[in-house]
Amino acid sequence: MAEGFARELGKGVLVAYSSGVMTSGVQPRAITVMREIGIDITGQKSKEIDTSLLGSMDIVVTLCTSAEAACPLTPPSIRRLHWPVHDPVGTAGSEEEIMTEFRKTRDEIKRKIEKLIEEIKKERQ
Repeated sequence: MAEGFARELGKGVLVAYSSGVMTSGVQPRAITVMREIGIDITGQKSKEIDTSLLGSMDIVVTLCTSAEAACPLTPPSIRRLHWPVHDPVGTAGSEEEIMTEFRKTRDEIKRKIEKLIEEIKKERQ
């Protein structure tokens, strides 16, 4: 979801690269809740961290505690942010309860990315 928002909302402001601690498929419920707001993430793929690419980043954002702990050390020149958002994948309950959690996480990630984009724009002025 974060990559989808960064690519859609950050056009002309940032270039998004996404990776994970381990590769896996894109969660179908994440695809559904992003489609609800007009962002298609079906073409995204879970990728492993590319340490050579990581070294060329300006900002690295981790979204969960395990990702923050597993992310390779970054040089001091790279701004590192940790956004501890709730991972809805393990949510138990009815389908509607699970989807509600996916929507909450989607909306939280969106707010954080919008704020980051605004900060980047201000820094460039």
